[in-house]
Amino acid sequence: MSTVSMRPCGDFRTSYAEDRTIFETRTTLYLAIATIALLCLAPFILDAYFLTLGIQVAYLGIAALGLNILVGFTGQISLGHGAFFGFGAFASAWLHNSFGIPVFFCIPLAGYMTMIVGMIFGSPAARIKGLYLAIATLAAQFILEDFFARADWFTGGSYGAAAPPVAIFGYEFTNDQSFWYIALFALVTMYLWGTNLMRTRDGRAFVAVRDHYLSAEIMGINLTKYRLLSFGVSSFYAGIGGALYGHYLGFVSAEGFTILMSIQFLAMIIIGGLGSVKGALMGTIFMVMLPEMLEGIVGLLSATSWGGSTAFTDGLAYLKEMSIGLVIILFLIFEPEGLAHRWQQVKSYWKFYPFSY
Repeated sequence: MSTVSMRPCGDFRTSYAEDRTIFETRTTLYLAIATIALLCLAPFILDAYFLTLGIQVAYLGIAALGLNILVGFTGQISLGHGAFFGFGAFASAWLHNSFGIPVFFCIPLAGYMTMIVGMIFGSPAARIKGLYLAIATLAAQFILEDFFARADWFTGGSYGAAAPPVAIFGYEFTNDQSFWYIALFALVTMYLWGTNLMRTRDGRAFVAVRDHYLSAEIMGINLTKYRLLSFGVSSFYAGIGGALYGHYLGFVSAEGFTILMSIQFLAMIIIGGLGSVKGALMGTIFMVMLPEMLEGIVGLLSATSWGGSTAFTDGLAYLKEMSIGLVIILFLIFEPEGLAHRWQQVKSYWKFYPFSY
C-alpha cells in the first residue's frame, strides 16, 4: 500500500529537483493522468446536472486557488476577491463586445486586466498589513461594486452585459457537455501553473514573506515587490475564473459579485486548507456540494410526517442560510488546517498500517 499512495521507505531525495517534484512517485503521476482521462469521459457518463456542478467547481476553484496564493502562501488578506472575480467576467465580455476579440483570447486578457486592477488595490500592502489591509481590500470590494453599477460603457449598468460562448475555429461551446472541456482544460492548466509557481524562486519568496517578513527582508527578499506580485497573481486567477463564469452563463450582471461571494471564497480556502494547492480545490468542491446536500436533506425531512410543520421547515431553511458561517466556525474549531490536512492524515494512516505510528 505504501508504494501506491506515498513515497516508499528508503527512497531518499538526493537533489533539489527531486525535492521539488510535483508527483512523489510514478504511481501518483499515472493516477493523476488516469483521473484527467476519466474526467474527459464525464460528458458521456454524467447528466447535465452533475456537469453543471463540475463546471462550477472549475471556475470557482481557479479563483479560490488565486486567493489561497495570496492568503495561504503569502500571508496577505483580501476581502474583495469576489469583486475581482466579477471584474474578470465583465472585462472579458467588454473586450469581445467592444473590440471583437475572439472569446478564447478575451479570457487570458481579462485575467491580465484584473491583475492590473488587483495590483492597484493591493498597493497598500506595501505599507500596511493585518486588519488595516483587510479594511483596504474591503474598500476595493465596495468601490468595484459601485463601478459595476455606474460604468455603463463597461458593464452595461443595471442591464448587465452579454457574454458570448467560447468559440474555437468556428465551433461554439454552447452546452454543458462541450463547455466541460474548456473548464477542465483551464482548471488543469491553472492548477499546474500554481503548483509550479510555488516551486520557483518567487513562490518560495511568497512563503518566506508569510513565515517571517523581517527574516525574509534580511535575506534580501523585496517585501514590496512580492506583496504586490501576490496580489497580481491572485487577481489574475480571479479574472480567469470570472471570465469562464461569464462565458458559461452567457450573461454577466453586477448583482452576483457582492461581499458574500468574497466570504465564500475565504470559506473555500479555510475549509480546504490554507497554503495548500489541492486544499483550494477540495474546499471548492465542499462549498459547491454543501448547498446541494442541504437541499437534499431538507427535502427528505420535509417529506416525513413530523417534518412538514412550518416551524420545522422554517428552521431548516434558516439553518441552510447559516450553513456557510456555521461550517467555517466548525472547521476553525475542529480542523483548522482544513481538508488537505485530514487527507494527509488518512494517507499517513495507510502508510503505517497496521501500526498506529
